[in-house]
Parts: sequence; structure tokens; C-alpha cells
Amino acid sequence: MREPEGNRVSTVLGRRLGGELSKLRAAAGRTQAQAALEITATPTKVQKMESGWVPMRDPDIRVLCEFYGVTDAEFVNGLLDLAKLDRERRKAKGWWQKIPTVGSLAEYVAMEDVATRIRTWQLALVPGLLQTPDYIRALGVGSDSWTHPDEIEEMVTTRTKRQARLWGDRPLEFHAVIWEAALRQEIGGREVMRGQLEHLLHMAELPHVHVQVLPFRAGAHHGVAGAFNIISFAEQGAVDVGYSEGVASTVWVEGAEANQAYVRSFDRVARMSLAPRDSANLISAISKGIQL
Repeated sequence: MREPEGNRVSTVLGRRLGGELSKLRAAAGRTQAQAALEITATPTKVQKMESGWVPMRDPDIRVLCEFYGVTDAEFVNGLLDLAKLDRERRKAKGWWQKIPTVGSLAEYVAMEDVATRIRTWQLALVPGLLQTPDYIRALGVGSDSWTHPDEIEEMVTTRTKRQARLWGDRPLEFHAVIWEAALRQEIGGREVMRGQLEHLLHMAELPHVHVQVLPFRAGAHHGVAGAFNIISFAEQGAVDVGYSEGVASTVWVEGAEANQAYVRSFDRVARMSLAPRDSANLISAISKGIQL
């Protein structure tokens, strides 16, 4: 999430919506000043709208779409749905806002909270929503991001709270594709890893959790560039948003074309991976092969 500007903040969903309107304006050959006159605003406000700094009103979106010559009602409704989701996201007072160590993950956790589906590709680790407390704790111990042991326990608490999205009346649909290496890397030692693999098998039994394993024997694949998540929303037009985390930064993929590239990459890796039942058999075999 970008730094606040006054009492506003540039959100991922806001930037996604603003980017769509900016492209429509450019295609129609209109300027920000002309758009501002149509909605009785200033060019500065239009610039902020297109940059995701301020929430958008439905009447403004309708007027601008008409001004830009957009006649596809379904497309316009999709933009309105995305705007509604962004407004709700801005108003939300989630538990993560009270935990300082969430830090740069705050925007991701907020998006995760309103998502209906997440697809994740992981090369080195079990996905966070499927990790056990002991596995999380072991990752914390191995990290240099903490200065006091209490911060590790806070990380465990934060991640287990996030896992609540997989339960309840509206559970998150979660599709994880994991490279075999992540299952063989003994994070925390053999006992911790065995518990993690057994938990992974248990979670994979849930109807809304789909786990696939990309085995070593698959050879070269489309996911070598790195791990990433694709976050999806129920509203029409609320397009997928990609997310990847590096050593020193996080990247939100907000453009439609770039997001489609992530979706295609995920689909290709998923097709190369074992079916869920065969994946479970491999996970079980790896777990049994870990001698305590």
C-alpha cells in the first residue's frame, strides 16, 4: 500500500479501477481537464481518481464512461462493482491494522480478507494459509526480520488469524500449486516437517482447498521466475490482482495484461502438476519417508 496523501490512501483496487478509466479516457482522446468538467470536479481530483488516491462515486463512473463512449453495460457494471469493493475495503477496520509487525503485508492481508479466491504458486515454502504454527515459528527463527523473540510469536498469531479465511460461512477458495522441493525442505526439523505435511493433507480434504504438487520429474516449467499469488473477487469486473514478494520489496500486478500473464503461468504450471489425489499420495509418501 502506498503512503497516504493527506487523509487518503492509494489502494490496489483503487489503482486498478483508476487505471481502467485512464485507459478509456486515453482511447477516447480526452484530457483530464475535459473529464473534470463532465463530473464538476478539478483536474487534480481526476488525476487522484485515476491514481487510486480517492474512492470513486458511481455517478462519476457512469458519467465518465458515457463521456468516453463506453456502451457495454456489463463492462460498466463491472467497474461499478470494483468501485464498491474498493469503498468497502477503505472503510474496513480489520484486526491487522492493530498489529505493527504486519507492516508491508497490511495491504495484502486486507485484500485477502475481501477475496473470494486465491491461487498461489510456491517453489520453496508451504503456502502461508496452510502452514502449521510450528512451521511458521521455524520460519521466524530462520529469519533476520525480528529483534525480539516475542515478534516471532506475534508472526505466528498473525498468520494463524489469516487462516480463518479458510473456515466459516464464506470460506476462501484456495488453489495451491507447490513444487516438490518445498515439501522436502525440512523447515524446523523432521518432526515439524512431518506435522506440516500431515496438516497439508488434512487441509487438502476440504472441498474449497485444492492442492497440487509439481514433481521434480516434470522438468522445466513455467514457474521458475518465482512464487506469486493471484487474488480474485466475486464482483463482475473486479479483475484478478497479482502479487509477488521479493527480498526487499513486494510487487502488485495491477494491469489487465500483466495479470493475464500471471494467470496463464499459473494455469500452465497447474496443468504440469499432479492431480489432487496423486499429489496427496506424493505428500503422504514424503511424510512417511521422514524418519523421526
